[in-house]
Amino acid sequence: MTGLTCRRIPVFFYGLFMDADALRAKGLHPVHPRRACVRGFALRIGRRASLVPEPEASVHGALMELSHDEIDRLYAEPSVREYRPEAVLAELDDAAQIPALCFNLPVPPSHDQENKEYVQKLKEVAARAGLPEDYVKRIR
Repeated sequence: MTGLTCRRIPVFFYGLFMDADALRAKGLHPVHPRRACVRGFALRIGRRASLVPEPEASVHGALMELSHDEIDRLYAEPSVREYRPEAVLAELDDAAQIPALCFNLPVPPSHDQENKEYVQKLKEVAARAGLPEDYVKRIR
């Protein structure tokens, strides 16, 4: 294995990928899954979830570490191929801050896009991940 294959990168997930078991089912090996939040963004859902800059907002999700190869394989899937990496500062429950990658759409979904099935699945994943109850209720 090369250094790039072995090295693990913190990634902040805010959509269905915050389910570590779902990532394992795809043949990935996420390590150190932890609840986290990223400030300065709001969640917007179209066909899938995306983040939009909003200074007073925050998005909750999961911080996990994946190898470069795993990240490449995950975001090569057709449904998420348009997502691009951005640097964020993820805040853990203990207030520690960790620089991480976060994959986001270059052009966010419009306000009129709707995917009720995705919203329901995301609420279920968010609740299982132990995200704040008031946050889970606001997912739409």
